[in-house]
This record gives sequence, structure tokens and C-alpha cells, in this order.
Amino acid sequence: MEEIYIAGGCLWGVQEFIRHIPGVLETEAGRANGQSDTTSAPYDGYAECVRTQFDPSQVSISQLMDCLFEIIDPYSVNQQGEDVGEKYRTGIYSRVATHLEQAQHYIDSRPDRDKIAVEVKPLINYVKSDEEHQDRLTRCPDDYCHIPIDLLHKYRQQDEC
Repeated sequence: MEEIYIAGGCLWGVQEFIRHIPGVLETEAGRANGQSDTTSAPYDGYAECVRTQFDPSQVSISQLMDCLFEIIDPYSVNQQGEDVGEKYRTGIYSRVATHLEQAQHYIDSRPDRDKIAVEVKPLINYVKSDEEHQDRLTRCPDDYCHIPIDLLHKYRQQDEC
């Protein structure tokens, strides 16, 4: 099992989408790469993200990137759908250098690479989100989500991404 942190806007929509991708074993809503500790300025500078544990024999970083690009506007800076602010920036974060290299290669291989605003950075810090945010759309399916409902559950019963 390997771990990567995926930011694609509002964390509960991203978690609901990612958890159904074949090869994803576990997800957790959280925040990555903030500039302060959470006691002095809660979540200052953090990106809402999903800690994603996956089986690399079943799903690759490139396939996870394909999936992420399905649910984001990759050109948007600090905004996804109606959600606006630095915490809604898009990104891939990891403690594993090869994950970052593969994610960057994915972006660099695209013809629109010069317009893409997805961060690819080492994971500096991570904070698990409150329990009310964990699996939020599973528990409260009518809550707001920037991902259209037909796309949100695209992989719920499919075999591959």
C-alpha cells in the first residue's frame, strides 16, 4: 500500500469520488501543506485534500491523475466550482519522490501543460479533518458538492478508472 494526498477543491466531494476508484483502499479527509500550526490560526494556508491509500499494482499515479483531472478545472487558481479561496487549490502532495516525479511527468506530457495550475509538491504537513467532514457525502448525500452527481459516483461500481 502507498499513500498520496490529492487536493481538488472541497474535500468531501473529492473524498467521495476518490474512494470509489478501483485500487484505492482507504481515504481520509484532511488538509495539507499549511503555513501555521492549527492552534494559532486554524488551517492557515492549508489545501483541503484527501489522504489516499492505494495499491500500486491496481492503480498508478498516472491513473489517479487522470481521475483527478476528471473532477477539477486544472487551469483554475484557488477555486473549484463555487468554492473560492486558497484552501480550494488543486495539488498532489507526497512524501515519496517518485510519486511527485510521476505526477509532474503526467502534467508535463499534456499539451496544455503551460496553463495547468495543479501544484505538485512534497508533503510538508497534514492535519486530519474533523469527523463531521469524514465521508460527508456518504452520510449526507444531499450536501453541496462542486462535482456533478453523475461524475461523483462514476467509479462506484466500475472496475477501472
